[in-house]
Amino acid sequence: QVQLVESGGGLVQAGGSLRLSCAGSGRTFSRYAMGWFRQAPGKEREFVAAVTWTGGSTRYADSVKGRFTISRNNAKITVYLQMNSLKPEDTAVYYCAAGPGVPSDSEREYTYWGQGTQVTVSS
Repeated sequence: QVQLVESGGGLVQAGGSLRLSCAGSGRTFSRYAMGWFRQAPGKEREFVAAVTWTGGSTRYADSVKGRFTISRNNAKITVYLQMNSLKPEDTAVYYCAAGPGVPSDSEREYTYWGQGTQVTVSS
């Protein structure tokens, strides 16, 4: 069993930065691939970034490549999403998720989900 709690969201101006954290619990956390997804008002949840259980491989949505960085610290049981050069279209609730497979862009590959943290980017 893995439990996930996101933090670090907030209000930021366009061009600014935020770092989201996802704190996990459970002995098997380090065995899971981790992903970040987001859901904007009136839209479906979409993939943002994912990382392997070792942290050695990552993947990103085209919309965030070069601006966002996903990383993890298994010793601290935490996954991070560093978000730079934020845009108003990045406004959404951000969710972290854990899954036993490869770092996928599909929600169906993830078993555990956090409750989400709101990110609002003003223009």
